[in-house]
Amino acid sequence: MPRSASSAVDKALDLIEAVARADRPLRLGELAQAVGLHRATAYRVLVDLVARGWVQRAGEHYLPGSVALQVSRAAATRSLAALCRPVLEGLAERTGMMVNLQVLEADRSRVIDVVRPARLEMISDLRNEALPVHRFAGPLALVAQLDEQARAPYLAVAQAAGHPLDGSGGLLADLARVRDTGFAVEHGRNDKVIGSMSRAVVAPGGTPLCAVTLVGPDAEFAGPRLSDLAQALADATTALAATLTLPAASAPATAEPEPTVTAPAAAAPADGPEDVRAKRADLTPAIRPAVGRNRR
Repeated sequence: MPRSASSAVDKALDLIEAVARADRPLRLGELAQAVGLHRATAYRVLVDLVARGWVQRAGEHYLPGSVALQVSRAAATRSLAALCRPVLEGLAERTGMMVNLQVLEADRSRVIDVVRPARLEMISDLRNEALPVHRFAGPLALVAQLDEQARAPYLAVAQAAGHPLDGSGGLLADLARVRDTGFAVEHGRNDKVIGSMSRAVVAPGGTPLCAVTLVGPDAEFAGPRLSDLAQALADATTALAATLTLPAASAPATAEPEPTVTAPAAAAPADGPEDVRAKRADLTPAIRPAVGRNRR
């Protein structure tokens, strides 16, 4: 039976706890029943929780929001990662690449799930690690979708590490290119020749929900193969955007056409292991993602 004596704080905390503890995303009616509130009351409280980032609405379902994810990594694993897992597995099978899922935190992104093919066991999966925007493609793809004020904490980390912000090779130029193309591509990671490509899943209002990143041998992120990987990544993120933002009952019968990526020009010969450094990929105007060192 709905409770009338609980305070506004009690109602909010009850809903946050119900969302975080659920083993799957719940609908409004399920949440209202779980915490003993009328549907209308639960809805009003959830609106405020969504606005504050404690809860994320994905169509007709509710998941832990970005603030809750900062508080609890377990919540991320049980909810957003679980919802995205089938798409990640399909993308890994289609491309043969390692695939990871990232979400933004206060000044970095965090890897909350990974699908790694057996052939790439030698590459670290970075699961649960926090990644700075100036070194990895995932946070680059996410931060590119933020406005200038929201970018500040992520840029501050890059500045503190001595990474340039201005100029054609600076982080701001990289962010502008990623914002324009939708893709971040990076080459080189420490002494290993590793490449990566990332694309953000963005809510209708422009908020980045998560990023999907392909990781594998750097040599495979070139030529026609790069175009194929970009198309596969675009298909996967389009599917996730529909899953996370469209109500199931009102989803359109015909999905919006996925982006088509033009094959890039042949890449220059790779540097030797002793001199792996950031390099710009020679890509067509249809996809000229930012490229640099050590970003995944």
